[in-house]
Amino acid sequence: MKRTNQLQPLSRQHHLGLNLSRHAKECADDPKEVAKHWHNLTAYINDMQYHFQIEDTLIAKALEPYRATQPKVASVLETLDGQHKQLYQLLDAVEAAQKPNGKDITVAQVKELGSLLYDHIRFEERELYPTVEKYLTEAELNAVYEASPDSIKRPDENR
Repeated sequence: MKRTNQLQPLSRQHHLGLNLSRHAKECADDPKEVAKHWHNLTAYINDMQYHFQIEDTLIAKALEPYRATQPKVASVLETLDGQHKQLYQLLDAVEAAQKPNGKDITVAQVKELGSLLYDHIRFEERELYPTVEKYLTEAELNAVYEASPDSIKRPDENR
């Protein structure tokens, strides 16, 4: 999918998440596999905190003026917020359950987190980013690019 230059770094970060989440959705009910997939998913999500922050602040803020007049924008913003909350709620619930009694992560929890993450990335690529490309100004897109970590930018992006 061709993506505007300013969104390419964020889009590029999704590749690893799609791979990790796809494999996690097929996780075997084996304690070692469960632990490996849970670790991979949570490490990825933790590494994506700044990515989420860019989406929740710069992107959502720039789209907000269109919420009242553009139903598609309203829907995209609601989905973005809801999916981010779902990811964090599942992580928090599993972590809270583990601490008091040392309860192990289940294969169902790994598959649920894998599915949530996979669906979220697909939503961003198929709905959020095309909406961003349609409504954000060049200056707003440039701000998103500038906020993206240098480690995910490429010199050939001509920015």
